[in-house]
Amino acid sequence: MTTTQTGFETVIDHLHESHLESNVGQRLNWLRAGVLGANDGIVSVAGVVVGVAAATPGNVIAIATAGIAALVAGAFSMAGGEYVSVSTQRDTEKALIEKESIELKEHPQAELAELTGMYRKRGLSAELAKQVAEELTEHDALAAHAEVELGIDPDEYTSPWVAAFSSFIAFTLGGLIPMLMILIPGGNAVALTAIAVVVGLFLTGLLSAKLGEAPIWPAIIRNVLMGSATMVATYLIGMLFGVAIG
Repeated sequence: MTTTQTGFETVIDHLHESHLESNVGQRLNWLRAGVLGANDGIVSVAGVVVGVAAATPGNVIAIATAGIAALVAGAFSMAGGEYVSVSTQRDTEKALIEKESIELKEHPQAELAELTGMYRKRGLSAELAKQVAEELTEHDALAAHAEVELGIDPDEYTSPWVAAFSSFIAFTLGGLIPMLMILIPGGNAVALTAIAVVVGLFLTGLLSAKLGEAPIWPAIIRNVLMGSATMVATYLIGMLFGVAIG
């Protein structure tokens, strides 16, 4: 086996590993987005139900109505926003792929030279870069250019429906925590809700830090403090409105 063949096989193996890592990275991004969606659900719904509970203590119907409204509106808002955002991203990716496809048909040699140059910039020798570019172009020119030049896999476009559904479910699951806790009969429902929310924020902060490979405690502290501040603010506002109405 020649040195060039060995180097070529190493490059192909590296490309395959990079593709797998990219797919794993995409799944982790979706998972992280789900965790953040759940976090939004916890904070948003908690803010509403705690505020209404402070304004109308013991009024289960008012609290439940406000909580359900916040849960439904928030979940659909998250899903709609994610659908629009990912649809725009998908359209952009398709447009870039179409443009690259046209360029490959009209200027194949120039595109081959461009791909060779990209591998040269990545540290390959001129001979090996040319061999890799030619082999990948022969196998699937569009995929080779899309992945190296654009960072897009033409066979795996992001689905806006999956993104919307994931966000809807994540927000709903997160929002159910304060929604159910505030309706527990007897005792101090607001205090129980606050404790449950802090625990939920602790867990979402921990998961988001783990998935993003970021420092754990700063992420947890930020998450808990911001969520707690939201509850305190809405509770105080609810008390002020409750006193004014009373």
